[in-house]
Amino acid sequence: MSPVDILRLLSLAAIWGASFLFMRIIAPVLGTVPTAFFRVSIAAGGLLVILALMRISWDFRGKFKIVLLLGMINSGIPATMYSVAAQVLPAGYSAIFNATTPLMGVLIGGLFFHERLSLAKIAGVCLGLFGVGILTRAGPMAFDLQLLLGALSCLLATTCYGFAGFLARRWLDQAGGLDSRLAALGSMLGATLLLLPLFAYSTFTQPPASWGGWSVWLSLLGLGLVCTALAYILYFRLLSSVGPVKSMTVTFMIPLFGVLWGALLLDEPLSMAHLYGGALIGAALWLVLQPTALKKP
Repeated sequence: MSPVDILRLLSLAAIWGASFLFMRIIAPVLGTVPTAFFRVSIAAGGLLVILALMRISWDFRGKFKIVLLLGMINSGIPATMYSVAAQVLPAGYSAIFNATTPLMGVLIGGLFFHERLSLAKIAGVCLGLFGVGILTRAGPMAFDLQLLLGALSCLLATTCYGFAGFLARRWLDQAGGLDSRLAALGSMLGATLLLLPLFAYSTFTQPPASWGGWSVWLSLLGLGLVCTALAYILYFRLLSSVGPVKSMTVTFMIPLFGVLWGALLLDEPLSMAHLYGGALIGAALWLVLQPTALKKP
């Protein structure tokens, strides 16, 4: 990976690590569907403004419908699932469970996309998950139905990410590829279209008891504009540059940033388990990011 790609990877991990803090503030107040809908719709609006100011050519190369579908898989469903988790799990827990994305990517790639499962990748994923397990033990929650519901929601989201990473590489990079900014915009529009009828139905049948105050709406702006709009531009650019498996290793670093932001902003406690888990995750990253050696004929 080039230094620029490494910088993108670190920036994306820091931004997405903060997203779990924002969702933890928003979801208990607004509920699952409103949180997910406002996240993707604010991101879509922000991207429309950004692309208009940058005078980007609106040429989707005939892939607009594909990008909308990809957005439903890569953004709409995961945003909803993480909003479910944010109502029952601390922010750090969701960030930790999110680190299963590379495992999903490796398994899905091997099973459905003929991706080579090297020993280094398998060992790296296993070591990373062991580090995630250590970080989980450092948290305050006991294993119960509430934790299981949040964990399953996060795992469904990471499964969507695993499929979407390969689908994006297959669908968007063919015939000259697609500008990462247009891919991010189409993804957010697709997610908004998916969640709009659900949002309208939930608002009509069971509106939130409160629409929140300034802290909730400032968190929504941060979640939508920075953690989603900007983040997805970085993600699609990274996906095109280094591929789906290496791009998904960003999730190994998200728990570290999630714990860091929690300690700095929410006064969440730190322990030696965070140090041990972080070291294992770092070693896992090194294994997964190693280039695959080619066999000599």
